[in-house]
Amino acid sequence: MSLTAGLAHAASMGAPWDAQPVGWLQLLALGILAWQLDQCSSPRQAAWLGWLFTTAWLCGTFWWLYISMHTYGGLNAVLTAMAIFGLAAVLALYYAAACAVFVAVKPVHQAWAAINFAAFWMLAEMARSVLFTGFGWGAAAYAHVDGLAIFAKYAGAYGVCALAALLAYAGMVWLRRPFVLHGIWAVGLFATVAALAIFPKHEFSSPGQNLDVVLLQGNIAQDEKFQPGSGIKDALFWYRQQLGSAKASLIVAPETAIPILPQQLPEGYWDDLVKPFARGNQALLVGIPLGSYTEGYTNSAIGIKPDAAPAPEATPGSVYRYDKHHLVPFGEFIPPFFKWFTQMMNIPLGDFNRGAIGQPSFEWQGQRLAPNICYEDLFGEELGARFLDPEKAPTIFVNISNIGWFGNTIAIDQHLNISRMRALEFERPFIRATNTGATVIIDHTGRVTHSLPRHTRGILTGQVQGRTGAADNRYGITPFAWWVARFGLWPLWISGLGIVLLAAVGRFKRA
Repeated sequence: MSLTAGLAHAASMGAPWDAQPVGWLQLLALGILAWQLDQCSSPRQAAWLGWLFTTAWLCGTFWWLYISMHTYGGLNAVLTAMAIFGLAAVLALYYAAACAVFVAVKPVHQAWAAINFAAFWMLAEMARSVLFTGFGWGAAAYAHVDGLAIFAKYAGAYGVCALAALLAYAGMVWLRRPFVLHGIWAVGLFATVAALAIFPKHEFSSPGQNLDVVLLQGNIAQDEKFQPGSGIKDALFWYRQQLGSAKASLIVAPETAIPILPQQLPEGYWDDLVKPFARGNQALLVGIPLGSYTEGYTNSAIGIKPDAAPAPEATPGSVYRYDKHHLVPFGEFIPPFFKWFTQMMNIPLGDFNRGAIGQPSFEWQGQRLAPNICYEDLFGEELGARFLDPEKAPTIFVNISNIGWFGNTIAIDQHLNISRMRALEFERPFIRATNTGATVIIDHTGRVTHSLPRHTRGILTGQVQGRTGAADNRYGITPFAWWVARFGLWPLWISGLGIVLLAAVGRFKRA
């Protein structure tokens, strides 16, 4: 039952039938685990059930790592499967520990038990997402981007995780004893959340200026992308052609759209590329690797707008540069003691330098554009650092990605929902230019307004409306943006650990 519920939890992030998030399925799956934990006779049994549930959930969530490691990396199929299972099994230990301690200190009253369960689950989610560089892909909140995530602007994704766990436990209580006091309490909780959800949604920002954008999706084959005679040649030709002919205020090309270093480009290529943006009324954001052997390399985005200074030789001179901060383990940096593992794969790997957190925005036509690269949009607490000074807060987020490593799989839809969650947290639109999908425009409510078909070569033209201060909130930032910019996730850590401490004290008194 734990394994089945765990797989259902994975499916709730993107249903097999339409790839859409299914909030009720997430609550049902977690409710089954809550019911099992309620019956547990020992913390050891609870740890085992929590570990089984989470291992199945995580394997079912990021199974597509198999494609990058085996199909493109050439790692033996059995070793690849073992590596993915090993990653899921290790990450599941956070949840196993949470389940064990929950059962060990569980209060008698079910209302307090539900609150404890929510706190423990939130702490496990944050530990997985933060510790040892963090990999929070597939967290419970992403199943609710069309529902409970309306509360993300107040509590963030991890707060939504806690709310989902609270409702899952309450639902279990009500199903078991619908006509006793505990059941009535659970119904009251559901009614309160439902009432808040349908109450007119207060917005903390107001519409700003519109910006015409062109988003490019090159669909360069991943097994050719870094090959000089095929993928590199194709990319250089197609992107130069599209950048020279695009008609919009802002043109965005995806992560490593230019797949080689500036000094490796054909003579005159960069000058020809940026010439249209040195004058007129257009700007460009394009993904490109930067650096050298001596100074190190970065996965970067370059911004060009009119009146840019001339480019020094061997560097793409520009008015703006963003360097990726949150690097991908094994792809952009090799963790200590794991070089033997990466040497078994034929993937172009590297040890990249990290950019700073809270880098300035790219200012253009009244907008403050905040780039993030690849899965950096998974870390809302890091994006939130840009809201420390509300008067310089981003008006639009720009994600450039290449997840062609994972084929035409649910990974594309999962990544789209991550961006949608960030749009809800910060009440800011997201535009995404990717190599294979999802290339989309997302408004400040998390709704996709424009999109390209995945795994096709195409150009997405649309209009995005930045968000600024509202009449009753001159800075135009959400409560989540305000507190996460100042304190990070510490308010959630302190509240969660405080509940755990109270539960432990209560258990000690009962003993």
